[in-house]
Amino acid sequence: MTGTTTQSVTLVAATVGTGLMAGLYFAFDISVMPGLGRGDDQTYVTAMRNINDAIDNGLFGLLFLGAFLATGVAATQQQRGGRPDAARWGWAAFALYGLSLAVTAIVNIPLNNQLARAGTDAAAARSRFGGRWTSGNIVRTLACTAALAALGRALTLHGRASAAPTP
Repeated sequence: MTGTTTQSVTLVAATVGTGLMAGLYFAFDISVMPGLGRGDDQTYVTAMRNINDAIDNGLFGLLFLGAFLATGVAATQQQRGGRPDAARWGWAAFALYGLSLAVTAIVNIPLNNQLARAGTDAAAARSRFGGRWTSGNIVRTLACTAALAALGRALTLHGRASAAPTP
């Protein structure tokens, strides 16, 4: 593969991965959490525990961290490839995706762990978990969606630079 092709593939992979993560978070915002919110406390707690157990797998981990790493590699490749405008958008996406990782580490994972260890009082567990987890998830959705938009801009700039005639 040529350098430009490798840069394109990495940038597309970062964009697709970030888009999948933004979509996952958005699905929780508009369907999973509102749907669980309609149920009783025990159903809510049991379902969230099951979701947290199910999502803790290699494929999710690969996507979750892989999109972040691919974004950093893509930004670096754009910078080294002489595409400073595309690189700036790539670095912006990297920072925004990094924000979603930070929120996950500081808010969502600790709440997931707390919910897993909660006793039999489902109402108390739900009240400690729900609002804070959902707020954190909204921040992740916004950060990943903004990162996706930034990567889209980087792709556009990369494509324009690749299509430009060489002097």
